[in-house]
Amino acid sequence: MRPLEGITVVTLEHAIAAPFATRQLADLGARVIKVERPGVGDFARGYDERVRGLASHFVWTNRSKESLTLDVKDPEAQTILKRLIVEEADIVVQNLAPGAAARLGLSYATLSALKPEIIVCDISGYGSDGPYRDKKAYDLLIQSESGFLSVTGTEDEPSKAGPSIADISAGMYAYSNILAALLQRQKTGRGQHLDISMLESLVEWTTYPLYYAFDGAPPPRRTGASHATIYPYGPFPAGDGKVVMLGLQNEREWAAFCDKVLLQPALAKEERFSTNSKRSAARDELRRIIVEAFSGLTAEQVIERLESAQIANAHVNDMHAVWAHPQLKARKRWREVGTAVGPVPALLPPGSWEEGEPRMDPVPALGEHSEAILGALGYPASRIAELRSAGVI
Repeated sequence: MRPLEGITVVTLEHAIAAPFATRQLADLGARVIKVERPGVGDFARGYDERVRGLASHFVWTNRSKESLTLDVKDPEAQTILKRLIVEEADIVVQNLAPGAAARLGLSYATLSALKPEIIVCDISGYGSDGPYRDKKAYDLLIQSESGFLSVTGTEDEPSKAGPSIADISAGMYAYSNILAALLQRQKTGRGQHLDISMLESLVEWTTYPLYYAFDGAPPPRRTGASHATIYPYGPFPAGDGKVVMLGLQNEREWAAFCDKVLLQPALAKEERFSTNSKRSAARDELRRIIVEAFSGLTAEQVIERLESAQIANAHVNDMHAVWAHPQLKARKRWREVGTAVGPVPALLPPGSWEEGEPRMDPVPALGEHSEAILGALGYPASRIAELRSAGVI
C-alpha cells in the first residue's frame, strides 16, 4: 500500500508549479483529479510536441492523474466542482490567476465552512497579500525578481536556469507543506490553508548568496559554470577537446590536487593559493595553470588522476548522455508510463521504495475521465451527454 492511498486531490492547475506538486502526491498513491478547461486544457499541453506529439512539460508533471473537463465559469460546472470537493476531496490545489479561485468560491474560508477537514493549497507568484499580490508571475520573471538571475550566468550576462526552477521550488514546498498538513490533520482533525509563493520559494533557495552579500557586502560574482566562491570548482578543458567538471572543498583536497593531478606539489605551499578565498580571487591565474596541466591529457586521463586523488569530478553531459547514463541504468531507475500516443520512458521518482514502487500510471488525455468521475457523482449518461453538448464539460 502506498502512503497516500485513500487521499483524493482536486486540482485546478496549469503550467508547472501545481502540476509538479500534485504529480508527486500521485506518485505516493493519492488520487489526483485534474480539472481542465474543455477543448484546451492545461495550457502546458501546448508548449511543444517533443514527446511523440505531446508536450514535454506536460508528460513530466501529469502522469497518474485523472482529467475532468469543466468550464468553471458555468454555474452548473461550479455546482459539479463544489460537489466533487465536498464529497470526495481531502486536498484542493490551485495556481489560477490571482483571485480567480476565490471568485469561484474555492477559498479556504468558503470550503472549510463546508468541510472543516479540507486542506487548501494556493500557489501564486507572490502570495495572497502584499503590494505584488496581483502581479502576473511566470518562472523567468520570478528568477529575475528573486535575485537568482543576478548570481547566475557569466560576468558579461546573466542567465536563467535551464529547468523551470522557480516553479519547481514552489511545487516542492507545496508538496512538502501538504504532507505536513496531512500529518497535522491526523492530530487535530482539521484542515488548513497553505499559501505558497514562488518568490519566497526561490528566495529560500537563493539564501546563501543573500547571506554572502549580508550587510552591504559585495554579492557573489557571476562565474558561468564555475562556483562563485569556491575555486577550483567548475569545468576545465582537456587536451582532447572534452570538458571535465571538478570541485575542491578543503585544503587537504587542494594539496592532493596539486600533488597527484597537476603533478606540481609545490603549488600547494604558495601563499597566493594558500586559502580558498585567495584561490578564488586569483582564479584567472590558477585556471591558466590547470588548463596548461590538462592540455596534454585526454578527459578520461584527467578523470583517472582525479579519481586517484579522490577529487570530486563529473562528466559534462548533454541530455542524450543522461538518457543513457550508466548509473541510472545500473540502478534500474527507468520505467515506462502510458500516454495517448503509447508508452514513453519515465524516471522513477527519487527515493527508496522497498515496500512497493511509486504509482506511475498513464498521462491523461484531455477529459479522459470526465464520464467516470461524473458517473460516480450520480450523473446518468444522458445528463453527461447533455453537459458535453452544452460545453459544460
